[in-house]
Amino acid sequence: MNPIKIILTGATGMVGEGVLMECLENPNVSEILSISRKPSGKTHPKLKEYLIPDFLSIDLNDENLKGYDACFFCAGISSVGMNEEDYTKITYDTTLHFAKAVLNQNPDMVFSYVSGASTDSTESGKLMWARVKGKTENDLKRMNFKGAYNFRPGFMKPVDGQLNVKWFFKPFIWIFPVFFQSKSLTLHEVGRAMIKVTQNGYPTSTLEIRDIKNLAI
Repeated sequence: MNPIKIILTGATGMVGEGVLMECLENPNVSEILSISRKPSGKTHPKLKEYLIPDFLSIDLNDENLKGYDACFFCAGISSVGMNEEDYTKITYDTTLHFAKAVLNQNPDMVFSYVSGASTDSTESGKLMWARVKGKTENDLKRMNFKGAYNFRPGFMKPVDGQLNVKWFFKPFIWIFPVFFQSKSLTLHEVGRAMIKVTQNGYPTSTLEIRDIKNLAI
């Protein structure tokens, strides 16, 4: 099977950086276009960077996005302290606009979206972030991607050497996976699962922790 070419977002955040590091090491990935607001700080023969200050400003006909097999959408923010309108703009509007742009240039693309455990697919629950994530998941599935997969990881252990790990997260890195194995993943596993779902597909479009672990083997 030929190695894949991917577009990746979120390389300056913990999840995106970890997935990027897996992709750089993985022989099943031949090329990575990292799209973000600022440089990732990494250099590698596989890696190209495309800096865009606002994803909502991406031209739907931007030919820099052409020629890729998959998009690993790892960008995202916490909903803490945000109202629903602002969180929706960043989480839903930005993601859907970006998805339209990459799909327009790559009709056979597979899109993998990092959502979250307990996302609300009904879009009607009490938790604001879960409703917005649920709407984002649902509308991505309605688009004409070759495959659209929603990843719902729990705790994600960073890759060794990562720079983008918040100080308050560090005490949990070794404790959580030991005591809560069923709710924990490594970012290596998330990255490997995204690569495999691109190459081989998966029976369900919503991937919970157990699905991600199975794919990452």
